[in-house]
Amino acid sequence: MKTRNILRAGIAAAFALAAATGPANPTEDMLAPFIASGELPGAISVFQRDGVSEEVTCVGWADVAAKRPITLDSAFMQCSQTKGFCGVTVAILVEEGKISLDDPVSKYLPEFEEMWVLGGETNGTRTLVKAKTPITVRMVMNHTAGFPFELPNFRLAGGWSRKMPLRSVAATAAAQPLLFEPGTSTKYSNTGIDIGAAVVEIVTGMRWEDFLKKRVLDPLGMDSTTFWPSDEQLAGHIELYKCREGKPAEFLTDNPSMQRPYNDRFVFASAGAGLWTTARDQLKFYRMLMNLGKGDNGARILKEETVKSILAVSTRPKEMGGYSLGFNAPKTDSEDAWFGHGGAWGSNCEVNWHKKQLKLWVVQLNGNPRPWDELRKRRAKEYFDGTGVSGVEEYTGRLQ
Repeated sequence: MKTRNILRAGIAAAFALAAATGPANPTEDMLAPFIASGELPGAISVFQRDGVSEEVTCVGWADVAAKRPITLDSAFMQCSQTKGFCGVTVAILVEEGKISLDDPVSKYLPEFEEMWVLGGETNGTRTLVKAKTPITVRMVMNHTAGFPFELPNFRLAGGWSRKMPLRSVAATAAAQPLLFEPGTSTKYSNTGIDIGAAVVEIVTGMRWEDFLKKRVLDPLGMDSTTFWPSDEQLAGHIELYKCREGKPAEFLTDNPSMQRPYNDRFVFASAGAGLWTTARDQLKFYRMLMNLGKGDNGARILKEETVKSILAVSTRPKEMGGYSLGFNAPKTDSEDAWFGHGGAWGSNCEVNWHKKQLKLWVVQLNGNPRPWDELRKRRAKEYFDGTGVSGVEEYTGRLQ
């Protein structure tokens, strides 16, 4: 209780400091005490209102020991934010009439023709029941298919520095029992998103990452976004740290869920969590979504209606919460509705297409506490004049 009161006092003091120092950059002032204490190694915050970048904050370090500043061009692991990129590739093919969200996955990947559901376990004996409902493309993309979070061999296969191609991930998943009858419940699943990417490969005849590059990354000018960061990018990337209560964050060589080396010839694309990017590139992607499919450079990635109908609003049954195709999205659309996604190491980006608003946050952190999060949310509400509360429950993508 004493520690919690100290943290609350620190937040209050930081907020008071920001108010006293005026409007130059309130977010930077608020975060300054945490940077000074080392609890927060470094962070990037961007708020946009009416489609204009009005507050950009880069504070602290990409590498604390080397005193290397964090910048909009520092590469970082966006982890689960990769899912939204897969969602956009699926949406492109839906728009072109090459995929229907209600197509059975087995239409493209025959190994999913017959699936089994885990019925229970008694005295070490599992009971399996044949699935009655075909798994659809919609289900794998909105986490209602019944797949587990990851495959059993996830970390042995390199985590999100995947050591197996997407088709192999899909084939392995097809041999595993489902956790529930497809379409009857939800389970957040990187495996399902990888299966969606494998469907894209079958339909296009291309590796998923090549289709992504051709149809999304290159048209938007996202030259720094890749599954294989260059040695130069890695030399300047945002290092990973572990949060520690009341102490400077601890440097982590890596995390078992995303293992070094990050860019050798054994790394394959992970559609659920493996994409590297920079804040500058990520803004290009999310501004395209905010502007309903059109990039700042004029590149049209999707039609407006496609974004509105299957990305910005949930594709799940209403009783199952909000999620579209790789994006956390509201159950029903409204002027105050946001959609976007977070990543396991704390990064997050959301947009409101109605009001042309955007909020981006970049850190590379494992664990808790994160006392600045409360302060950051208060700042967002202030910046958006009270409309900064998301229309969906915020999901950071962090491992449980």
